[in-house]
Amino acid sequence: MLSKELQLEVNKGAMLPLMEEFYTIQGEGYHTGTAAYFIRIGGCDVGCHWCDVKESWNAELHPPTSTDLIVTNASKYSDTVVVTGGEPLMWDMTLLTQKLKDQNRKVHIETSGAYELSGKWDWICLSPKKNKLPTQTVYNNANELKVIIYNKHDFIFAEEQAALVNNHAILFLQPEWSKKEEMTPLIVEYVMNNPEWRVSLQTHKYLNIP
Repeated sequence: MLSKELQLEVNKGAMLPLMEEFYTIQGEGYHTGTAAYFIRIGGCDVGCHWCDVKESWNAELHPPTSTDLIVTNASKYSDTVVVTGGEPLMWDMTLLTQKLKDQNRKVHIETSGAYELSGKWDWICLSPKKNKLPTQTVYNNANELKVIIYNKHDFIFAEEQAALVNNHAILFLQPEWSKKEEMTPLIVEYVMNNPEWRVSLQTHKYLNIP
């Protein structure tokens, strides 16, 4: 349990439950293959059964860290910073994005969209989940829609989400890692028949990098 003073700092985004931060190569979606500094924020209540960072779910396990310190660390490494989670939009992203932009960083987010959009972003990757659907503000502003394909029904879900997102969002289908052998051929066939979609792979896992 945080003290009242700490909780106030977290509520306004001056401190955030930082799980980890690292410099690596973007592995998924539109910016695959490009260098970026990742900031992983703890806390998520979306609860995907196939989530590969379930240790991020409980924000209390990740100590509140000064937004200034997070920005200082990020600015040492890369012009592009990716904020991910957990679900980063559980927290107010306004201060973090403002301070990163003050350092002339391009600021990206990876989000389920389950919470209202906060912060100013150069790129929004929306990866919606069935059990807690995105808010309209995220649908309206997403640059990229990335739907995880775990089973055949997820193709239907992907089309439902594509109908809700703005017309400029780039559409990706990505196999869930544990089902990649089964789902990748289906995704390839689907994209060939529906070329408005693109294939996304978790290339960082093939490369064995974070």
